Amino acid sequence: MKRLTAVLALCLAAAACEQETTSPPPALAPKIEAEIPKEPKDSPTLASVRQRDSLRCGVNPGLAGFALRDSRGEWRGFDADFCRALAAAVLGDARKVTFVPLTNTERIEALKSGKVDVLARNTSWTFRHDVGDGVEFAGVSYYDGQGFLAPRSLNLQSASELSGAKICVQSGSTSELNVADWFRARQLNFTLAKYPTEERTRQAYQTEQCDVITADISTLASARSQLNNPQQHALLPDVISKEPLGPVVRQGDDRWADIVRWTLNALILAEELQVTSENAAELRKESAHPEVRRLLGAEGGFGQMLGLNDDWAYRAIRAVGNYGEVFNEHLGPDSALRLERGQNALWNAPRPGLLYAPPMR
Repeated sequence: MKRLTAVLALCLAAAACEQETTSPPPALAPKIEAEIPKEPKDSPTLASVRQRDSLRCGVNPGLAGFALRDSRGEWRGFDADFCRALAAAVLGDARKVTFVPLTNTERIEALKSGKVDVLARNTSWTFRHDVGDGVEFAGVSYYDGQGFLAPRSLNLQSASELSGAKICVQSGSTSELNVADWFRARQLNFTLAKYPTEERTRQAYQTEQCDVITADISTLASARSQLNNPQQHALLPDVISKEPLGPVVRQGDDRWADIVRWTLNALILAEELQVTSENAAELRKESAHPEVRRLLGAEGGFGQMLGLNDDWAYRAIRAVGNYGEVFNEHLGPDSALRLERGQNALWNAPRPGLLYAPPMR
């Protein structure tokens, strides 16, 4: 009997110890809950933009279809219109943009130093840019890939026929590394002719200082549109890399990154929901579609979550149109670049692409 009592006492003591060691302290749960932020932090970038009443947008110095001054000195193009949409969302006026032309070598430092608030300048989302340069990509506005532009007179069917060719490329670009990797992997001989800017590279190709030119396909389409006889030059079918292009912001300003990201998403969602610059005002008043109403600020309070008015996306869409409208005007088959939607078609289009925005709910 005594032995049984002792065993029971030991078991009870062990159970108590186990309970004591595995139960969390009562004060731990409230402490964890208190560390979870209830509201997003204020954005120093947004505050600066509002204080100067102008958005500083870094763009390409001259890339037809994306960012290029017209004969009146006005910036035109796909990226220029994104800058206007962002200015409309944040400041209520698409005209309140200061365009800052930046070269390849200037762009990242200009963003990190605060010279610009956002970079909308054909910049590829790569590991080196994202992690190495310490910036943040707010999304993909254009799915691109590297290719080759060649004179039709060469009658080339594929880049694999370019062994021994002299190739024009912009120095310091991802294109320079990609083309070298592609040729070496296939044990093909080649010579690179490097030039500091896209304009110099295009001019070198125009004056036959090389056989072909390589760059992102969108850049090649832009270059072709500015050649003396565009119809005499053809894009080869080869795509040798993935080049997701999109707006870039500084790290450490999460709310500003959200504003830029969701302005892009709003333009994509607008096309998906068939909201255009023409019908946005009518739909804001009359649509019963829940996501359309949230997108246009008729309900939901989504602007407040960003620190903006609830009609922020409505203002952006009214200013430049939805994604499809912007694409068709500057890049599509009716433009000088004559680009098909391809991978940049909506995910649910008859010929689906990769374009997909998270839902607004």
